[in-house]
Amino acid sequence: MDGKGNVAPAIGIDLGTTYSCAAVWRHNRIEIIPNDQGNRTTPSSVAFVDAHRLVGDGAKNQLAMNPANIIFDAKRLIGRRFSDSKVQEDMKLWPFKVIEGPADTPKIVVTYKGQEKEFLAEEISSMILSKMKETAEAYLRQVVKDAVITVPAYFNDSQRLATKDTGTIAGLNVIRMINEPTAAAIAYGLDNKSDIVGKINVLVFDLGGGTFDVSVMTIEKGGIFEVKSVAGDTHLGGQDFDNRMVDHCVLEFKRKRNKDLTGNQRALGRLRFACEKTKRILSCTSQTSIELDCLHEGIDFSLKFTRAKFEELNMGMFDKCIAILETSLNDAKMKKSCVDQVILVGGSTRIPKVQLMLQEYFDGRRLCKSVNPDEAVAYGAAVMAAKVSGSIDKSVQDVVLHDVTPLSLGIQVIGEVFSVVIPRNTPIPSSNAKEYFTTRDNQSCIDIMVYQGERSKSTDNHLLGKFRISGIPLAPKGVSKIMTCFEIDANGILTVTAGVISTGKMEKLVISNEKGRLSKEEIEKMVNDARKYKFEDKEFKKKADAYNALEDYLYKVKNKIKEYKIKKRVRSEMLKKMKNAIDETTKWLEDNQAAPFAELQIKKVHLEFVCKLLF
Repeated sequence: MDGKGNVAPAIGIDLGTTYSCAAVWRHNRIEIIPNDQGNRTTPSSVAFVDAHRLVGDGAKNQLAMNPANIIFDAKRLIGRRFSDSKVQEDMKLWPFKVIEGPADTPKIVVTYKGQEKEFLAEEISSMILSKMKETAEAYLRQVVKDAVITVPAYFNDSQRLATKDTGTIAGLNVIRMINEPTAAAIAYGLDNKSDIVGKINVLVFDLGGGTFDVSVMTIEKGGIFEVKSVAGDTHLGGQDFDNRMVDHCVLEFKRKRNKDLTGNQRALGRLRFACEKTKRILSCTSQTSIELDCLHEGIDFSLKFTRAKFEELNMGMFDKCIAILETSLNDAKMKKSCVDQVILVGGSTRIPKVQLMLQEYFDGRRLCKSVNPDEAVAYGAAVMAAKVSGSIDKSVQDVVLHDVTPLSLGIQVIGEVFSVVIPRNTPIPSSNAKEYFTTRDNQSCIDIMVYQGERSKSTDNHLLGKFRISGIPLAPKGVSKIMTCFEIDANGILTVTAGVISTGKMEKLVISNEKGRLSKEEIEKMVNDARKYKFEDKEFKKKADAYNALEDYLYKVKNKIKEYKIKKRVRSEMLKKMKNAIDETTKWLEDNQAAPFAELQIKKVHLEFVCKLLF
């Protein structure tokens, strides 16, 4: 509530791998919320610099200077295990350190205030969400509590739960999570409401900084959105294109100079920054160059980079995008000729080769670029936030969403076989049950192991959790029956229950307490830590403002004293006293740059008292 007792509206947040965006439904329309720099998107980066922390633009600007303490790509660690092959691959490319924490969780290590600090991916992501929350509060001039957060359509259950934990740590009540391409489709549907007659088929091609999703859906006049299928890769996006460019530059540096810069994290940080910039430039010109002075051991680096070379380096990943697109169409049982609109979402869809390959696949079809690829997801999230939080606006309330589960859900049965209970692309919310039998004589208990994925062998899929049901009446194998029920809520989060049919005894799997997930106590600790960091950031800003105010005042009085001397043409005792005070304060400021807020304030007040004659 604000000072007048008005309730702040719920906001929509696109928590991206590389950039994040926030939006709100206000004054009967969507408003994208600019940050304190005036930018409509905020880098998903956190920097630990000297004695303070930076989030967003300030953090990204530090990447080339202090790469080991600049955290990015945290979304790629959310809900994953340290032993995950993707995590192990990424660790070779990141300039910051990642170690194995308890229960196989990855932990990020940085140096902060002279000490090593360890953070979970959820904590880093919560810092970014906190930044988005603060940005929204400054824009709305109200405290923001409720939010709809978007997730990649292909996120599994663990990743979704981890994202929800992230919102909690940031002090947000996550009222709904929706898939990113679905949010983008909502943005398209509302923007083109008058043009939609009857029902149209759309394909959302969402290629962002770290993830790729394809969603096939129908939009019906009046605001009904029905998802037919989703497919994707949670580890495919612009960052991977940058990595290929960085690898190429490293090889070129070694070939030309016979020097290996892979151990020089500062050089790699500068190179990564330059490669990302080059990638963007190549979207609107056919060639550019990377020029870096003193990149490694005092050696300059210069390389002409063409669009053709960029495409050659990344063609394998572009082809993979088209293959995933085909899978999504097949799952939706829809021919490409039946797709009415191909909607481009995510910054990486600006790459000309990606657009060309899409056009060729759809036989020269014109691609839809009417939605802003960087803002569409946040736009749709804000619409859903307004609807879920009870907006009375008709255009919001008319939105009806029918989404699907991206991956099959089931349990392990004898022989490590994956028995599917809910197939992928099942509409949600949903529930389904299956009967299973004991596999041994006189079996009194069964371990229910819940997996998510598409492989036939259970252990090749993602283990969500396990629980035991006991008290089964002793009987020959195949006699006692166990009923297993899977329920998926509107957020795509799963609850599993199992019961012995003959006795009625039930057990429930609480995924959020699964090994490797955050407990309530851990979340509470992180919430308190987040408050502590927020307080430290506030104190640092207060101190920095006081330091700058004193420095500005010194500059001002030095100029004024020159004017005063010229005007009066005298050197009075008062003038001498003022000059001494200015010199003493200047020297004190040089020697005490880490002085606390109170001392800086006292010095400024004293100087103002001595120099009051000047003003």
